[in-house]
Amino acid sequence: MSAKTPVRIDVVSDVVCPWCFIGKKRLEKALALKPEIPADVHFRPYFLNDWIPREGISREEYLTKKFGSVERYNGMAGRVMAAAAAEGLAYNKDKISRQPNTLDCHRLIRWADAIGKAPQMKQKLMDLYFTQGEDLSDSAVLSKAAGDVGLDAAQVREWLASDKDVAEIEQEATAAKEAGIEGVPCFIIAGRYAISGAQAPEQLAEVIERAAAEQQTQAAE
Repeated sequence: MSAKTPVRIDVVSDVVCPWCFIGKKRLEKALALKPEIPADVHFRPYFLNDWIPREGISREEYLTKKFGSVERYNGMAGRVMAAAAAEGLAYNKDKISRQPNTLDCHRLIRWADAIGKAPQMKQKLMDLYFTQGEDLSDSAVLSKAAGDVGLDAAQVREWLASDKDVAEIEQEATAAKEAGIEGVPCFIIAGRYAISGAQAPEQLAEVIERAAAEQQTQAAE
């Protein structure tokens, strides 16, 4: 193992999780703090709401079931909206009218990873949901998003209509929960450090640096 071996970072998260939206940006800032350390980032699926049907449900129904009422959620949402804004992100909660099942979103990220565009796909889907209020259970929205990041939109439309990679995504998401991951985002750094939550860039950067130093030490042995 050479000094230039990238530090592997597995990000277990969901595209409709607001703290995952924020956490991705904070990870990018952490990596920018340590430009001398190469990183190999992989996005892993997690279902924040695995009870939602494939076609999705109304946002009102979702908030009522999960938080008791829309008003109760609105009373709690200020903190996360402010945290998003502090990172330069826009969480426009009032634009969201549908709560999707995110299986197909995770399939898109998997397919984008094959062409080296998983981070772009992940960001595109989160921007569509949190900022623009798009329905991520709509295959037309998803195929267009895929085309925007460099995938073949027509091919993606066909894949979405099939069961391609459904079992693999479900198995991976289940494995994450069986491994004890109960909160997302969860950053698994170099396979040995697990950091739960959208932690500060400085904290993430410190762990990344420690993992890189350990890799170098092992390489020298």
